[in-house]
Parts: sequence; C-alpha cells; structure tokens
Amino acid sequence: MSLPERPPLIVLVGPTAVGKTETAIRLAERLNGEIVSADSRLFYRGMDIGTAKPTLEERARVPHHLIDVTTPEQSWSLAVFQKAADGAITAIHHRGRLPFLVGGTGQYVRAVTHGWAPPAAAPNPALRGVLERLAAEQGHDWLHAKLARLDPPAADRIDPRNLRRTVRALEVILTTGQRFSDQSQRGHPRYHLLTIGLTRPRPELYARIDARIEAMFAAGLLDEVRALLQSGLPPDLPAFSAIGYRECLQVLAGQMSLEQAKAEMRRATRTFVRRQANWFKPDDPAIHWFDAGTTPLEEIETLIRRFCSPYPSG
Repeated sequence: MSLPERPPLIVLVGPTAVGKTETAIRLAERLNGEIVSADSRLFYRGMDIGTAKPTLEERARVPHHLIDVTTPEQSWSLAVFQKAADGAITAIHHRGRLPFLVGGTGQYVRAVTHGWAPPAAAPNPALRGVLERLAAEQGHDWLHAKLARLDPPAADRIDPRNLRRTVRALEVILTTGQRFSDQSQRGHPRYHLLTIGLTRPRPELYARIDARIEAMFAAGLLDEVRALLQSGLPPDLPAFSAIGYRECLQVLAGQMSLEQAKAEMRRATRTFVRRQANWFKPDDPAIHWFDAGTTPLEEIETLIRRFCSPYPSG
C-alpha cells in the first residue's frame, strides 16, 4: 500500500474519566480503525484496575496497541514510546486501516503529533543520582519546586509525583543550560491530524471520577497492589507513583485508612485533570471539542469521514 507523505491520524484527547475509551472503541468499530494508546499508565502488565485499563472484552472489539508492553520495573521513556507509536501507526496504515491515537498523557500525545525530537542530552548517571538523593531527603515536591523555578512550563506539565520525569527534566536543564520545555519541542509533524477533544461539565466529570474510584476498590484494587508487591516489586518503583497505587501502598503499610486513600485519590485526580488542561486547552483552534455526554456519536463520525475522504480506505 502506497502511503501519502503525511498519512491521516485521528487523535482523541480529554481528561481522565471523560469517556475516551468507549468513544474510541465505538468510532474505531465504525471506521475500520485501530487504537494506539498514548496513556503512559497503560504500558505496565499487572497494573490493570488502578489505571482503568481497557478490559480484555473491550480490546477484543478493536485492535489496541501499546498496552501491556512492559513490566512495572522497566519504565518506558518518551523516546521509546514515540518510536513504538510511530511504528504501530505506520503498520495500521499499511493494513489499510485508520489509526486512532488515544490518551490523556499530553507529553506522549504531543511527542507523536508534533514529531518531537527528545532532548539530545545524554544520560548523566552521577547527576541523576544526586537529584534522586535530594528527592529522597527533601521530598518529591521540593525537587519539583526546583524545576518550577528553572522551567515553569515543564513543571506545569509534569506531575510532582512523577519523580522520573522531574529528574530527567532537571538533568537535561543542568547538563545543557537550556530549558527542558524548549528542547522537547523540536521536530516536524509526520501526520495529517484531526484532533478531537472530549469534555464534560466539571461537576459531572468529578462525579464520574468519584464513581470510578469506588469501582476500582470494589474490583479489587488493594488486592492488585498486594499481588504486585508479593511478586517481588519494590514499593519505590516509579510505576507505583501513579494515582491509586501510592495510596494503596500506604493503606497496606498501615499509614492511611481506606477512606483517607479514596479522599487523596479524589484530590490527586482533580489536580491531574487541571494539569491535563495545560496540554489541551478549550480555546485551541486545532482541537474539535465535543461534550461526551450529549454529542451523538454520528456527529463525530461524520467529521472523521469528511476528514478522511481524500484518502483511500482499506
């Protein structure tokens, strides 16, 4: 199959719990599509409940890519993800199908859609070790505050709980003398993009988040975290910094009650929603926004079909 110079890519973004998974599956079913996950939490095998990973039944409805691709102790870097995502998208095009890039991790979405070149700074193990020791001594928030003073845009987009990304951003800044946020935005888009954003009124979204948290515990989130620890995984893994896992670790260690864990998850998820909005803004003219609760799926489908009409279908 001969591909155009910039083949089409449908990008579906929006805050956590807005309904991206079901919307993407239904659209892909109708439009001969396949889904490429751009949610960094979904990479890890065994971390299913706390990440709201699509179920096996959902993944059976349409092909999914970049889910369960590594183990919690082997983190995927942005560069590794970008290469794997581009490979998956190219393979989908060669099969004559339509790729959907779906996720709420803005940095990972932008790396693909904007053709980012990762910062050229080589890893500096000695400096990284110093930064990690400072985080252990002073706390993750303290180190993130240092990043905020040196590179506010990077700090806005990196969760303070994500020590690995905070350390890498500071490592690049201190090694090169340039802001991390400036260096990670070079490159050229490889695809012809149609970006669809899903939204809901904030009270409705927060109610869905609260319901999801309750459902996670009812489905056995504590047991999932207990099993991961029993498999030999250390509790200080970066993967355990994801919302839900850190709180469950504290519950299992007797440092937090179940109700306190739920309250902290609700608070952290609301903060995460606001951070996601830094990547995908309501006034961005490149994003076609739809209310996930009221927009007929046919309206979004029509937009995609119109966008894809110049391209041969598989």
